[in-house]
Amino acid sequence: MAENFAEWIRAKGIDEVECLVPDINGVVRGKVWPAGKFVASSDMSSLRLPSSVFSVTITGDYADTDHMDALYRDPDVTLKPDLRSICVAPGFRTPTAFVVADAMHRDGTPFEIAPRYVLQRVLDEFTAMGWKMVVAPELEFYLTEVNSDPDLPIVPPRGRSGRAESSPQPYGLESVTEFEDIIEEIYDNSEIADLQLDTMIHEGGTAQLEINFNHGEPIALCDQVTIFKRIVRQVALKHGVYATFMAKPMESQPGSAMHLHISAQDADGNNLFAGEDGFSPEFRHFVGGLQRYLPEVAPLFAPNVNSFRRMRPAHSAPINVQWGLDNRSCGLRVPVSEPAATRIENRLPGADANPYIAIAATLACGLIGLREKIEPLPLINGNAYLEDRTLPRNLDAALRLMVACEPVKAILGESFITAFARIKQAELEAYDEVISSWERDHLLLKA
Repeated sequence: MAENFAEWIRAKGIDEVECLVPDINGVVRGKVWPAGKFVASSDMSSLRLPSSVFSVTITGDYADTDHMDALYRDPDVTLKPDLRSICVAPGFRTPTAFVVADAMHRDGTPFEIAPRYVLQRVLDEFTAMGWKMVVAPELEFYLTEVNSDPDLPIVPPRGRSGRAESSPQPYGLESVTEFEDIIEEIYDNSEIADLQLDTMIHEGGTAQLEINFNHGEPIALCDQVTIFKRIVRQVALKHGVYATFMAKPMESQPGSAMHLHISAQDADGNNLFAGEDGFSPEFRHFVGGLQRYLPEVAPLFAPNVNSFRRMRPAHSAPINVQWGLDNRSCGLRVPVSEPAATRIENRLPGADANPYIAIAATLACGLIGLREKIEPLPLINGNAYLEDRTLPRNLDAALRLMVACEPVKAILGESFITAFARIKQAELEAYDEVISSWERDHLLLKA
């Protein structure tokens, strides 16, 4: 492996390597190595990180997970860089590369709670069936003014015209042009990093954009989403604005989603979801599994307190797992396509979700549907917001459902679900300590 890395690094003239390790929240951890030292170490188990990085909460504290080893001993995990993920890191003064790494125990076995392994664990189940899963994420995000005081609301930035958007502009080409310089640099940097991007559009919110990724292998796509987020944030800062992937950054604007298009192929590349009469039995069972189990594991695609503010009726976000043909009010949408492109779009995940975990959860629920031959609900033709809400309303309720969901726990790993739940519980407890501006506004002089 070291020879392959050395050859690539020499060909690209790389001086430094950033080894990226997405934690449970999707926050990128890691180290920066001189290229020569990285190559010399990549086969010698000397690329390491403390295992506690997988127990860090979004607030920067540590949750008491089983793998923390009481925090005090905090043993290392060995990093195994994946050559398939290596790419040029754009925008650095020193020629730099990104590479995503797996976390391993000292004996060479995977670190069970690492999100990249959790996804691989599910994919191995499909591989054993002779299935190849294919995904295509659609990722939404906002550009905002710099917000140096978290007590102040987030506001849209001024564009090239010198004015900020004041109303929704879905698919507005003039609105996209307002941020042409930023968008062009995002595309240029993504091309340097060899990201497989498709189209970018202006979404429904003020200065809200959406990028579509070309379909491909799930782990590779998650790596690309991780690197894309890093690129977008850095480009935005260079232009004097923020880029945020919060699920609901502004109370009067739609939330940001990470829609997941999922399909399956056999060894010959045939779409396993297509049938003679439209949908194959396997497709129906896969959808049935999503409908049955996704509401029970909501924190895996809605991981933060803020995530549940996004899932409100008529706010371009689902409240249930109804499915329908080309129906965006449903949590599960079947896009109109040729049989070879038959797929299900999971519209539940927010842009704040860890892509490895959100995709792993989606595939796990579908896998259970296949095994149990779960029949889906009838297709819905009307407004799915008029149907009953089946998704939990807040993180607290969602966590209780998740830890009790034994079928998904068996596929993703009990140790992972336990660690994830403890991290989220610690974050929820920290949130509950905060007195909000709403409470000060309405209760301070009235209660």
